[in-house]
Amino acid sequence: MATAERFGHRQHLRLTWLAVRRYGTTAAVDLVSDGIQRTARYAGAPHTYNAAGSQAWVELVGHHAGRSGTTDFDAFADQHPALLDKKLLARFYRSSMLAGDLARTGWVEPDLAPSPWQQAGG
Repeated sequence: MATAERFGHRQHLRLTWLAVRRYGTTAAVDLVSDGIQRTARYAGAPHTYNAAGSQAWVELVGHHAGRSGTTDFDAFADQHPALLDKKLLARFYRSSMLAGDLARTGWVEPDLAPSPWQQAGG
């Protein structure tokens, strides 16, 4: 993590997957979101934090992790390649919705399509 270039989307997913596996999805939402928010503040860019986006990613990873029997992140990523797409949330949210003040500060429901974790009952 010496440089931001080395800590990209896949690394965020791996940390999220580890948090979900260790603490469960509900606790991982708080843990991951807090970590991202603190990192953004430390980097001098607190405005880049998005609460709804962070929660949605943890929920997506949690949903897929709950259906995966693997204990290896690379195998998990191979099973769920859509998670490697940084723009995956665009399937569920309009960009204007995620860019809004409500999404930056709290949860907003997807406005384009129900998410997989909602379809599965939470």
